[in-house]
Amino acid sequence: MKPTVHDIAAHAGVSLATVDRVLNQRPGVRHVTREKVENAIREIGYVRDVAAANLAKGRTYPLVFILPASDNSFMHGLTAEIREAVARSPVERTQIQTIEVPAFDPAALVEALRKLAAERPAGIALVATDAPEVAEAVDALVRDGIPVVTLVSDLTGSLRHHYAGVDNIAAGRTAARLLGRFLGAAKGEIAVLAGSMLVRDHRERLEGFAALMAQEFPDLSILPVIEGRDDPEMAHMLVSDALSKNDRIVGIYSLGAGNRGLIRALKAKGAGRQVTVVAHELTPHTRAALIDGTIDAVLNQDAGHEVRSAIRVLKAKADGLAVIDAQERIRLDIFLKDNLP
Repeated sequence: MKPTVHDIAAHAGVSLATVDRVLNQRPGVRHVTREKVENAIREIGYVRDVAAANLAKGRTYPLVFILPASDNSFMHGLTAEIREAVARSPVERTQIQTIEVPAFDPAALVEALRKLAAERPAGIALVATDAPEVAEAVDALVRDGIPVVTLVSDLTGSLRHHYAGVDNIAAGRTAARLLGRFLGAAKGEIAVLAGSMLVRDHRERLEGFAALMAQEFPDLSILPVIEGRDDPEMAHMLVSDALSKNDRIVGIYSLGAGNRGLIRALKAKGAGRQVTVVAHELTPHTRAALIDGTIDAVLNQDAGHEVRSAIRVLKAKADGLAVIDAQERIRLDIFLKDNLP
């Protein structure tokens, strides 16, 4: 049988009330008595059921998600998953707040993080813009005892506790292999549509994509990146312009959002010109484009899994518990028109 608080009390020669005060780090226990209880805990191998203790105390976890304000379908889907988490709050004992900041704006993100430092939530999950000032703000929160998880786009090198997202270098390499295989012996140029090189997930996808293309498909050259700010209208304008000016484009890799604009541009070019396309994120728009052949493959990350993972990790860190890495690994799905869920 597992050791209980009664066993601790007997081993240390103290009352149950004293054991409770030590376990819950409350005052009123002499230093020598606290040491006796802590020694007893170690000697008998007592492991506290933190979840049960929190439930008994009625503890709730105030959590904050910081998202970019953006008119793209993936972020809409991510927001919908957070709303689902809010609906589960009574069961999961969470109080979830969502804050939107301008996309790709490090200063706005830093300001939001600094304001939250005074509120001291149980944890913060953010879609990170990769800038030194953002990393510094995250580090300050972590040093102050506030758990931080990056969501979708990471902040490598910071003190953040966990990253809830896919391996983006592997995603870029996967996109390159799909495009290269689909194009076969074709020679030509590949256009790359990104949101912004300010976010690490876009840079890492490009890094993986360019490395594998150069290594295995040298007849396909990559054009300078088109940055559409994940805005459908801007993406439509920029992709339309690229296609009208360059008839050597045989493939497109859309590594960010803004896919509604991309799809409009591809449909407008007409059936007389075939372009092979790999994009990210399965949304109603990319699903329809897969079905009608406008897009050839979609790489997808499960936004719901990412939100649930962020909540689990933040609660665990707030309680000082270990994270189960295998449970929190976000997988990369590959969808063609033939295997759509």
